[in-house]
Amino acid sequence: MTERVAFQLQIAPGMIAEYIARHSPVWPEMLAEIAASGRRDYSIFLGDEGRLFGYYETDDDAAARAYLAASPVAARWEASMSEFFVGLEGRADQAAAPLVEVFNLHDQLTASAP
Repeated sequence: MTERVAFQLQIAPGMIAEYIARHSPVWPEMLAEIAASGRRDYSIFLGDEGRLFGYYETDDDAAARAYLAASPVAARWEASMSEFFVGLEGRADQAAAPLVEVFNLHDQLTASAP
């Protein structure tokens, strides 16, 4: 069963342009590790004042987190990104708290279909 995972992070003031630059593009080896972890349809959106909203799908989020936690590539990437975040202890890929999903159009349409 597909798990949908969303999270929110905050970029430090004055770091937004550099954060965007570091994602344009992401290291190819990091992209490969994200895919190998089982995460797919992964997007990060930028909101007002450096608020980030991330979303991805996976079949097993605990396994995806464990895979990335053990990855030397992910460790290097997360270390290089740690300077950007406010109020976060630890690696962003491990410490960002998931948001609670309260609505999904597909799920509700499927449940109400005859």
